[in-house]
Amino acid sequence: MLTLLSWGPEGWLDEIMSGVLVTVSLALSTLPVGLALGFLVALAKQSSEPNLRKAGNIYTTIFRGLPELLTLFLIYFGVALPLFTYLFPNSGDQFTSFIAGMIALAFVFSSYASEVFLSAFRAIPRGQYEGGYAIGLSHARTMWLIILPQLVRIALPGLSNLWLILLKDTSLVSAIGLSDILRQTSIAARVTKEPFLLFGFACLVYLLLAMISSIGIGGIEKWTNRREATK
Repeated sequence: MLTLLSWGPEGWLDEIMSGVLVTVSLALSTLPVGLALGFLVALAKQSSEPNLRKAGNIYTTIFRGLPELLTLFLIYFGVALPLFTYLFPNSGDQFTSFIAGMIALAFVFSSYASEVFLSAFRAIPRGQYEGGYAIGLSHARTMWLIILPQLVRIALPGLSNLWLILLKDTSLVSAIGLSDILRQTSIAARVTKEPFLLFGFACLVYLLLAMISSIGIGGIEKWTNRREATK
């Protein structure tokens, strides 16, 4: 068992750790895209323009209603694979799978993040906006200097949970051939005939990533609370 979980030609730790790198890279690449999309959708859903509100509601209904795996398949087989095969024939399957996974997970993440942002917007008193306008700030500067710092602090707990869900959902990309933790572990399990050992080790890896994330999120929350207390 120790030999199977060791480095070198007789062990599979090299391959599993390369899968960890792919998993973390995919999650970190998806996060800023998902946050930006979620913020824009939240702005649309609280807009005074009816068409924007309707578009935001349709977006969240679609991507919250579809299973994540089905969304991934639709984007990979319907968009990414034919597009990249035509435009970049030598890009490779791993690149195509990575981009498709990032886009699909960003859509799903943003649909839930938009609800977190929307709740945070509603928790900020209207007087905060009026105070910014009263001292001569434009709408954009009021959002940047007054609203966004409060929005981040309020939305952080909900976004933290979504990050942990995103980290776990990266395992879905193994279905389209990306060499993440789950795919590398599946290959090792088939070759060695030791599925319980290797999948159990994969569980420990995911739990370790979640623990590291929780420590980092706790540090960010303490930092935002200290900044709020000093104001």
